[in-house]
Amino acid sequence: MKLPGERFEAVELSAASARPGLLADVATLVKPRIGAFVWYAGLVGAALAQPAGPSGIDWWRAAEVGVWVLLLGSGASVFNQIFERDTDRRMERTADRPLAAGRMRVRDALFFGTALATAGTLGLALRFNVLAALLGLATLVGYALVYTPMKRVSSLNTVIGALPGAMPPLVGYAALAGSVEGWAYWLFGLLFVWQFPHFMAIAWLWRHDYARAGLCMLPSTPEGERQAGRQALVHGLLLLPISILPALHGQAGALFAGLALGLTLVYAGAAAAFAQRQTSLRARVLLYTSLGYLPIVFGLPLLRPVVELYPFF
Repeated sequence: MKLPGERFEAVELSAASARPGLLADVATLVKPRIGAFVWYAGLVGAALAQPAGPSGIDWWRAAEVGVWVLLLGSGASVFNQIFERDTDRRMERTADRPLAAGRMRVRDALFFGTALATAGTLGLALRFNVLAALLGLATLVGYALVYTPMKRVSSLNTVIGALPGAMPPLVGYAALAGSVEGWAYWLFGLLFVWQFPHFMAIAWLWRHDYARAGLCMLPSTPEGERQAGRQALVHGLLLLPISILPALHGQAGALFAGLALGLTLVYAGAAAAFAQRQTSLRARVLLYTSLGYLPIVFGLPLLRPVVELYPFF
């Protein structure tokens, strides 16, 4: 038979063992799933800055660019959680983040985020060019210092946040091209518009959490739920012409246009269903559709070597 004190001690030990370890907390800070796409987007931008053809793309260089872009994005994520630790405590889905839960000191997170951002900026500047480094730094500043505080002020924060959110492929392209043109604009535009249906689904699913934290997300405002559906639909439809722009400008062929348009129709269809009726099921379908859509459409231009065998691509 255990004494009451022994039972309390056992409960405390059990709770302590259930706490995430340091590596898990670091992973939470840098958001590895988002980071994986940031790396991929930087790689795609860098790959498309090089000549088409199987011998024209230096994949190692493109992958390296993605790493530096990833470090900058990870730094931005850390700064975001530093600035939002108070609101994170009030939200169910973020309350267990290391800074919000008090498992990590702000000073340590600040040092870690600064190290990541500095490494990413210097890597782009020294290994590639200053333009890429400046674009990367602007992305970090826009996300951490403009978008993050604006979430407390206006629902327009989604528009502001979509700008740095669309920057990784632009940074990647600039790193190897030394300029921004052609495919870089298409990648930026596609990623910018894609974010709206994607985020409206997330914000609708967690609208009560956002409201409890005092964050001004559209679905958590009066009449915002219906507006979120309309916003998702409008931007889903806007993606239709954007998806085929490379074919219209002669950068890609009919097969590319057909694949890109078909995938975008699926995404726009999920947005239309959510706009018609806002339910948890439809919001989740839209969210998961968005997660499948983007990496596939982003990857279509990487098949440019196929053009040498099949010019209609």
